[in-house]
Order: sequence, then C-alpha cells, then structure tokens
Amino acid sequence: MSATLSKEMEQHTYGIMNDVEDKHWWFVGRRAILEEFMHQITEKSPIKNQKSKILDVGCGTGANLEMLKQFGEAEGVDVSDDALEFCRKKGLKVHKGLAEKLPFADESFDVVTALDVVEHLDDDVSGLKEMHRVLKTGGKTLIFVPAFMWLWGVQDDISNHRIRYTKAQIVERLNKAGFEIERATYANWTFFAPILAGRTLMKITGIKPESENNVNVSALNGIFGKIFSSERLWLKKFDFPFGVSIVITAKKR
Repeated sequence: MSATLSKEMEQHTYGIMNDVEDKHWWFVGRRAILEEFMHQITEKSPIKNQKSKILDVGCGTGANLEMLKQFGEAEGVDVSDDALEFCRKKGLKVHKGLAEKLPFADESFDVVTALDVVEHLDDDVSGLKEMHRVLKTGGKTLIFVPAFMWLWGVQDDISNHRIRYTKAQIVERLNKAGFEIERATYANWTFFAPILAGRTLMKITGIKPESENNVNVSALNGIFGKIFSSERLWLKKFDFPFGVSIVITAKKR
C-alpha cells in the first residue's frame, strides 16, 4: 500500500495508513509474514554475520522499514513527500525517488523489498529491473503484491493500483527483470472468503468507504491480527494455492 510512481495514492490515505499500520490486523499480520520471510532470507545469506544493506522501495509511512531495521542497515525510497515526512518523524533514513529510476548506484544493496508496491507501477518490469540493478550479485528481493483481478476493491482504486496479479504473472515479470525465483506462494488465505464477500457486497451496494483501512471491527482487531499473523508458521513449510496476496523471494543471478 505504498506508492513509488508518478501518480501517487490519494493523499488522505497516507494519514490513514500512518494512524492504523501499527495496530490494524491487516498490517500487523502482513508484517509478521514478511518478518518470517526476512528471517529465511538473512539466514541463508552468505553475509548473515554482517550488517546487510536493505532498501525498501515504496516505503510509505515507514512501519515496514522499522521492522526491516532488525535485519540490517535499512533505508527507504518513496515518491510521496507526505509519506517521507512521516518516515523522517520516526527517525528513518529515506530518499525521494521513483521505483523506475532509483537514486542509487549499481549493486548497492544486499536485500531489496517491494511490499505492495509493484502493482502501482505503469511499467512493472522496468521497476523490477531497477531493483535488480541496485542489488548486489547474489542479493535477494522480497516482493509482496495483491492477488487476482476479480478481488479488485475500493482499496485498489484509491491506491491507484494498475493490476492484481496471479502467481504466474508476477513470476513472469520477475524473470523478465533477470531474477531467479526462489519461492512464490499465495498468502492471506485465512481471510480470503471474508474479503471476497466484503468486496462483492460493496460492489453490489455501491458502498465506498474513504479507505478499506477504516473498515474494521475494533473489538476483534487483535484476534484478527493474531489469526493472520499465524500464517507465518504455515508458510515456513507450505505454499498456499490461493490467497488475497502473493509473496515472492528471488535472487539476482
């Protein structure tokens, strides 16, 4: 839910994101899954006993960047001045720039992440090629994107998404960019049915909330977060055949 392209998300969404991403079940659960994948990446890394240099492309308001700091020297890049200001207030190291034209030298980073970012790009392969360029040889990338066009909802509209992918589609894009896929799996199968039902209802009724991040049951938020977070345990050993999102790890050849 970050933006790194010429057309940003609707501006009000950054404030909403900053307010909710530390506690909303979706963000909490997603971070838990991403953290597990980062553990797997760094444990297999030949530089695991050193400080990895990590770049979060489309860092948004910074919650994922704060999580990534535990794995090395993490910095972010985003096109939005509003998003970058939220990050700076949190003491995070960030830069302004486009995913399709990253302001870094070749082979600058050990790990590059793009977490709900690639779907924003007018030219997704171009953005992935840039991520490939700034990665060191043998470096890893962690990608998280939304799945299935028929799950399109209000959040896709206000976030200016271009696409929701199938696993085959995002794998194809990464291969074109020069990456070697290590793992690709769907994620958030736990809430697949409720999200599908909710978005279908919104389409039928015409209801359009300011942001789906505002759609929450506060009394159940903590429980939902724990349920979604528990997927990280399953994803240690299993790939899911469907889900609301897709997670991919890949290596620079």
